[in-house]
Amino acid sequence: MSSVIAVTGATGQLGGRVARRLAQRGVAQRLVVRDRSRAPRLDLAEVVEASYADFDAVRGGLEGAGTVLMVSASEAPDRVEQHRIFVDAAVRAGVRHIVYISFYGAAPDATFTLARDHWGTEQHIRDSGVGFTFLRDNLYADFTPQLVGEDGVIRGPAGSGRAAVVAQDDIADAAVVVLGDPAAHEGATYSLTGPESLSLTDLAATITSATGRPASYSPETVEEAYASRAGYGAPDWQLDAWVSTYTAIAAGELAGVTSHVSDLTGRPATSLAQLLAS
Repeated sequence: MSSVIAVTGATGQLGGRVARRLAQRGVAQRLVVRDRSRAPRLDLAEVVEASYADFDAVRGGLEGAGTVLMVSASEAPDRVEQHRIFVDAAVRAGVRHIVYISFYGAAPDATFTLARDHWGTEQHIRDSGVGFTFLRDNLYADFTPQLVGEDGVIRGPAGSGRAAVVAQDDIADAAVVVLGDPAAHEGATYSLTGPESLSLTDLAATITSATGRPASYSPETVEEAYASRAGYGAPDWQLDAWVSTYTAIAAGELAGVTSHVSDLTGRPATSLAQLLAS
């Protein structure tokens, strides 16, 4: 198998973290990006341009690569179809292993609507015959401060539910381990979480303590959540995704804590408090 690793999403937060870690380890890699001008400049990294929905560009860009880190495409109503095109092109290019960044609890009946998309992508990868590893990430701890409104309040229909939010650095470290020896993780699904499960009240208190910015949580009903977000002019599918993030928490679907970060990296997962203090 080719030793070249292809990394998608290298212009983004997660893919960029993985690409930088591989470069620091002296690993040859190919960055597959939509815009070459935005690609990070890294040692031993070549850059190719390809969007997920462009079969020929993806196939050409992945030829000679043995393993691909597939960071999910931007949220869109046709995201699963984009993913299918990418996977089919990767198989045609001769890729032997896809490490797919999925979502915690991906399932066809998941409350979080986008988790259903991830399940659809996982199934297509399974059916393609290519080797695979799925990294199912919980909500990103890094982004939780953005849930706080300008008035210092987190609002959503999460009830008293909890989420085991995970740091992006932990995900990147886990991904690098898998990319370094994909055969050892063939067919595995890892659910990556933080070390604790937090309610949104806990989350707000942690943000307050770590940043000095007062924050609190005010539960909404589902109807109130849709009404409060209607003014953004987002399409219905996007509103459904936003609101169902909270209803998935309320349903307990994001609460489970796993040891998979520490199993893969050999160190404890990062807590939200540790992340915000760093």
